[in-house]
Amino acid sequence: MATIIFYHKPGCATNARQMQALKAAGHHVIAKDILKEPWRAEELRRFFGNTPVASWFNRAARRIKSGEINPDTSDAASALALMLSDPLLIRRPLINADGARCAGFDHGPVLSLLGRSMQDDVERCSREGTGGHCSSG
Repeated sequence: MATIIFYHKPGCATNARQMQALKAAGHHVIAKDILKEPWRAEELRRFFGNTPVASWFNRAARRIKSGEINPDTSDAASALALMLSDPLLIRRPLINADGARCAGFDHGPVLSLLGRSMQDDVERCSREGTGGHCSSG
């Protein structure tokens, strides 16, 4: 089993469900607050690998939903600068599983840790479709 550093937003029901799924699969999960982590651009960049810059963003963040920020037009340097100044823009969770890093819960490293498909859709926001929203994005 793996030791997983799981960067999440405390109070996010989706992130809580994701951590529980990893624990249920037998992994040791170390939860860290993504909003309080002292990120550096180089370190944050490692979580995104070769994925498109637009996929680095949390599409549920208020600044994105309002149109203030358009992830589809950001380059890597601009995206990282925005995320360092406003961690709510970072796609969650960020996962470091024994050195393998990714952003989001729908990537190969996470799926292999779970040992099953994502039948219960642990990536989708718990509040979608209910009219609810997270108070801080």
